[in-house]
Amino acid sequence: MPRLVGQIDQVKSEAILDAASDVLGERGLGASIEAIARRAAVSKQTIYNHFGCKTALIEALVARRVSHITAPLRVPGAAEQPIETLTALAQTLIEIVSNVRAYSLIRVTVQGAGAMPDLAKAVFEAGPATTRVLIADYLAVETQAGRMAVDDPMEAAEFFAGMCSGHRQFRALMGMEVSAEPEQIAHLAQTVAKRFFRAYAPEGARAT
Repeated sequence: MPRLVGQIDQVKSEAILDAASDVLGERGLGASIEAIARRAAVSKQTIYNHFGCKTALIEALVARRVSHITAPLRVPGAAEQPIETLTALAQTLIEIVSNVRAYSLIRVTVQGAGAMPDLAKAVFEAGPATTRVLIADYLAVETQAGRMAVDDPMEAAEFFAGMCSGHRQFRALMGMEVSAEPEQIAHLAQTVAKRFFRAYAPEGARAT
């Protein structure tokens, strides 16, 4: 079945984002639009037509990553199952940090922050900062519903992300191998979620 115009545009956009992820991870934030276009097998103008500018392209790439990470928060029924939702969220966060290749954009952003501070800030605002806000919003909803007792959702979101990243983040930032066995990640995600929930559980709802 032939694709509709909108479907073709979406496929092309995803191809551009995939190429951008690879090229930027290999060459840093200074990688050219031309290099990304060659990797995506499109013209430079096509990239500009889809994203407008290089900064917007990188922001879209980071936003796609954030959407993947925070997907558990949007699953139907997520609000009613905080431990299960937090476990799934922890798993996606740990998986990203454990994947050195997937973490390459953050690594090159850190490396290039001094030379390109505005671009580094854009990556931070579209990525880690937005992720924390989305987690904090979820925790606020849970608190309002009485399923959790979080006095400062933004602070708690920082704690949660820190529990998930730990030393894995530093190893990934340095390009070092990170243990990524599925069973180990699943166990760590469950442990993070249960301990986090226990710390913020309402009176009489302590996780076992």
